[in-house]
This record gives sequence, C-alpha cells and structure tokens, in this order.
Amino acid sequence: MKRKIMQHLRAWKNQPKRKPLILMGARQVGKTFALKKFGAEEYTSTVYLNFEDNPRLCKLFDSSLDPKVILKALTIEMNAEIIPGDTLIIFDEIQECPNALNSLKYFCENAPEQHVIAAVSLLGVKLAHVKGFPVGKVQFLELYPLSFLEFLDALKEARLKTFVEELKAIEPLPSNLHDKLLMYFKEYLFVGGMPEAVAEYVDSQNVAKVREIQLAILNAYSLDFAKHAPKEQIMKINQVWDSIPSQLAKENKKFIYSAVREGGRAKEFEGALQWLKEAGLIYRVPLISTPKIPLSAYADLNAFKVYLVDVGLLGAMSNLSAKTILHENELFQEFKGAMTENYIAQELMHSRYPVYYWASEGKAELDFIIEQDDFIYPLEVKSGNSSKKKSLRIYGEIHQPEMLIRASPMNLKKNGAILNCPLYLIEELRALIGFTSDQKNT
Repeated sequence: MKRKIMQHLRAWKNQPKRKPLILMGARQVGKTFALKKFGAEEYTSTVYLNFEDNPRLCKLFDSSLDPKVILKALTIEMNAEIIPGDTLIIFDEIQECPNALNSLKYFCENAPEQHVIAAVSLLGVKLAHVKGFPVGKVQFLELYPLSFLEFLDALKEARLKTFVEELKAIEPLPSNLHDKLLMYFKEYLFVGGMPEAVAEYVDSQNVAKVREIQLAILNAYSLDFAKHAPKEQIMKINQVWDSIPSQLAKENKKFIYSAVREGGRAKEFEGALQWLKEAGLIYRVPLISTPKIPLSAYADLNAFKVYLVDVGLLGAMSNLSAKTILHENELFQEFKGAMTENYIAQELMHSRYPVYYWASEGKAELDFIIEQDDFIYPLEVKSGNSSKKKSLRIYGEIHQPEMLIRASPMNLKKNGAILNCPLYLIEELRALIGFTSDQKNT
C-alpha cells in the first residue's frame, strides 16, 4: 500500500541538517507500517522498538540519555549493528517511555549522524507538556487515514490517479473518467481511509468484513479512552464522541453542547473535546464572520463544527449499510450531506489548509473558508447535482472574493467567478486554484 508520507520521509532522510523525527497520528492510521516499509526500502537495516508491546525496553533509558550509552545498549539488546546513515532506529509508541522521548534532544545535539524516528499515538499524551520535551530538537510529521487518491492507488488504479494528479487546466474531464471517479468516490465514502479497512476491501471486496473492521477500530478507540484518558473525563469523552454523527446530521452543523447531554455546557465538555482533538480523532473547524488575513486572528473559537477523523468510521458509527451509501436510497439523502462534508473536511486537513467556516447573522452559512497564498476562498459543498448556491452568492456579494469554489459531483469547470471542483478532486484543490491564477496572469 503506497502512502504519500513516504515522500516526506525521504525528504527528511536527505536533509543535511536533519533532526530526529516524530511521526504523529491517531491509532491505526498506519504509522508502524509506513516506518517499517521506509526502513526496508531506504536503509540497510532497521532497529525497531515498541515501548507499548515491550515496556521492559524503557529500562534501556533509565541510567543515561547519552546517545553513546543508549546505542551500545541497543546493540546488545536488539543483537544488531547500528551504522550511522545505514540503520534506521524506530521508537514506536514513544509516549509510553518519557525518557526515550527526552533522549531525542541528545540524539539531535550529540549524534546527528544517527537516523532516528519516533512514532507517537496522540491518545493520552500532550507532547508539549511532557517534562523535558525536546523543544526545537525534533521535526514533526503527521499521518492521516488514506486520502481518496491513495485509495485509488490501493485499488490498482494508479493510471487514473496519475491522470488526476497531472491535470494542467480547468476543463471538464472525459465523461467516462468522471463517472468512474464518482463511482470510486462513493466506495470511499463507505470504506474510508483506515488502512486495515482499505486492505480488506482491496483483497475481498467484502463490505461486511470492511464494516467489521471499522467497528473493531471504533471499539478499540473506546477501550483507549478508558485506558489513557483522565478518569474524570472518560464518560464525557464517550458522550462527545457518540454525539458526533447526530451533530453532523443537523442542517446547522455547529457543535451544540446541549446535544451531547441535555443542559450540557462548554465548561463541562470542553476538556473532552480538546482530548479528542489532541488524540487526532476529530477535526475542529472554527467560525469566521470576518474573512480577513490571517484567518486565525478572526476566528470565533466558541463557535465551531466537529468532524470525524475518517468518513468510513462516521458511516460505521451511524450504522449506515453499504447499500444505503453506494446506491443512495431515500433514507440516505439527508445524511449524505454530512458524510460528504466530513470527507471534504478531512481532505482539506490532509492538505494542510487552515480551515474555517463562515456565517452571516443567520442569513447564510458557508461550509468552509480556506486560505491560500494570501487569498481567502469560500468553499460550498454540494452532495447532489443541484447548482443552487445561495450562501455562495451572498458571500460573494458581501466580500467580493476573486473566486468562489463549489465542491460537487459535477464535472470540473469554471463559470465566471465560480470554480466547480468535483468531490473526487478536492485533494488537488491547491493546484486547481493555482491554474486559475496562472490563467488570470496570462
């Protein structure tokens, strides 16, 4: 299974002033698989330590954090030769061994020739608050579930993926390819991007087995809440987590505390929300009423929407069958918008956009506001083929942006100031915006 993270890992390896790397991400998004594959492809050997599976390994860091002492102990413990530049050292689930985490500072300062990557699940740990955390001495990468284009690659549709990635202009795709991509998009809404679910779908095409895997992942998350969260927060975390599908099913998807529990308030559930965010399990999208650069300075942090880390898990939590999603029966129409919007949110997050939403005194609401190259772009999501765009029009009349974006099942095109981006192309949005800028300048 090919992952885009490999490109970033190779770039890290080839840096002349490389620091130890911390790969972050929610559980079961494929961190261990990606790092072991990276080690096998790019190094002569790999030394792999998992501090959760083998807590005894933490003792290697008890006596000293000097890299020379640690490397000598590792060589003996793992019965492996460690050669600078030829050996990749992987510290998996490093949050379970604070001394190992702290040792990264000394690897940076005293053994920069060693190639060290630590993998950390965000569950139950606030990295910046760990005593002795190596601030400024490490680099960070984050791994998410598979994107739609990675999903295509896993389905052995590499040529179709390459075609999408090599688009050079804003013009409609051939209708047969457009229809094919929409079909795969529907499959992605059900399967999502969790690697184990994708692998099962690729191997068997058995949607029942895919759903079993998704439910097992959700159950594992619930067990992690009990294991890693502060005791006083466990019930609240579960309540917030369980409320997400119903929060997204509302026409106004703003997160409402009273929808978690009758009479619920921010001070009661704010800690649970923050914990889930730090765990990498939810995305929090704040409200913007004044879209100006930088967007972060104008965000209303008390008003926000919450999306799940993976659209496939959202379908599983909502108990939506594959038939309901793939064939879009009437029961699905209302929730289809929620799933499509969740998909867009996670793709924008994967693309490292600053993501917000916009509302104007009850007159209109836009699903997303993004920032690129010092320009602000409104983005409206349409799960069906309707071209109605009241909120987009109102935003345009008020703020007069240079371009308005609509994500929908319709083909790629630009009508006046409106760019229609097919749902399956949202991962390429940066490039599409760049094309419109290039056309404007020629």
